[in-house]
Amino acid sequence: MSYTQAIFYEIFVQSFADSNGDGIGDINGMTAKLDYLQELGITAVWLMPICPSPSYHKYDVTDYYSIHPDYGTVDHFKNFVYEAHRRGINVIIDFVINHTSSQHPWFLNARTGIHAKYRDYYIWSDKENVVEQIEKKETSADSDNIRQWHPISTKDSTAQYYYGFFNSDMPDLNHDNPAVRNEVYAIGKFWLSEVGVDGFRMDAAKHIFPDDRAADTHAFWKAFRAQMQSVKPDVYLIGEVWSDAKTASPYAAGFSSLFNFDRAQSILESVKNRQQRAAAVVGNSYKISEGQRLVDIINESLPWFKAHNEHFLEASFLSNHDQNRTASVLGGTMDKIKLAACILFTLPGIPFIYYGEELGMLGMKPDEHIREPMLWDETERDSYRTRWITPRYSTDETVVPATQQITDSNSMYSLYKKLIALKKTALFSLGAIESLPLAGGNLLAFSRRLGEMHALVYHNLSAKKTSITIPVGYKEAFVRGKVKISDDVLTLGARASLVLTNP
Repeated sequence: MSYTQAIFYEIFVQSFADSNGDGIGDINGMTAKLDYLQELGITAVWLMPICPSPSYHKYDVTDYYSIHPDYGTVDHFKNFVYEAHRRGINVIIDFVINHTSSQHPWFLNARTGIHAKYRDYYIWSDKENVVEQIEKKETSADSDNIRQWHPISTKDSTAQYYYGFFNSDMPDLNHDNPAVRNEVYAIGKFWLSEVGVDGFRMDAAKHIFPDDRAADTHAFWKAFRAQMQSVKPDVYLIGEVWSDAKTASPYAAGFSSLFNFDRAQSILESVKNRQQRAAAVVGNSYKISEGQRLVDIINESLPWFKAHNEHFLEASFLSNHDQNRTASVLGGTMDKIKLAACILFTLPGIPFIYYGEELGMLGMKPDEHIREPMLWDETERDSYRTRWITPRYSTDETVVPATQQITDSNSMYSLYKKLIALKKTALFSLGAIESLPLAGGNLLAFSRRLGEMHALVYHNLSAKKTSITIPVGYKEAFVRGKVKISDDVLTLGARASLVLTNP
């Protein structure tokens, strides 16, 4: 499969669809909903971790070769992959190799002493050598943990400390150890060749080695990619590198795609604040101003990635399992939520949809509440709705469930279906982007071009209607909101969007 026109859908299995009535989402539930995904237009799914783990989120793995029993079995998952492929849907899974669970057999052995078989699978130090690091209490964009070195026992202050970037339950693996790297390669090849997945989303890709060893991390991912390609030449690898584009770009050598965190923030900020802010650089992260600046950023940053990987594909999104849901960030205002989606799907990049985003699901941190149950139908008729958590945000009172939205031409679901169809066209999946010079800061306007195909895209970011002069001779390809064209004058209603294409 070529991923240039892919539409990804991120699933938290625990919350998605419960097939056996135990209140927890499972693999058979996902299989039962593949027709829903196919009808929406999804061509690939990314599953959050599915391996055994002591936590609800399962980012601390205890067995890399099995499925968490709440979710099902490896055979259930093989069937899911088969059925997904039969519908033209590829499957990638979260692969967590920065760390294991503290309950993983490797770590349980390693903590027993310096001569333990798996001791060097992890990173250790005497307290006296890491006192300064223990006291630094620094956080990062992808972790609010203030202490990375942890004692085996809080009762014994002289004991050795182990490194866990995210927390003490997630000890980091020692990738300087060739045995660890070989374990990782073997696990990846198992899922690709034995189970049949199409690739991986690599968690915490920036943290294989410390930041001052970034070059070593880049080299690690190049080697990892080569190993995965040895069993699946077209393997799709996407990395979570929570950083500005310039810093992230060298990672492209080891990945098919990287998530564009800058763009997600820029879209939401511009929609949230009604008009685009003055251009600024905050740390190393862009905030966009007029539409031209957003386009400039895209055209400026993409060559940085292409320099490391000529086949690199950007991955764009609005929110994911680590961030407050789009609908909540935008205050539940439907016009704003729909506008953000329209912007995402008309810009370059492979779109990743967080499950329920196509319904306008709500959610704010803590993390459990940005991962609430998917709403398939009204509660009394929803046999697939999970019950592992009592939702605070996405309920029957706040979100119209999927069954009702599917039959409503004005629903969020229907908008997503139209946008997905638009995005799958060659022009919007492959076309170049150029800014359109317009007066005023409330309009985001740009063109998309691929060979002889050409489109003009207009988004009104404000709550007031606005009128501009546009070229004539184009036809409407997509409209959302109140839009009027009279001769060469376009009037866009509040937060309306319009796509025009050449005949």
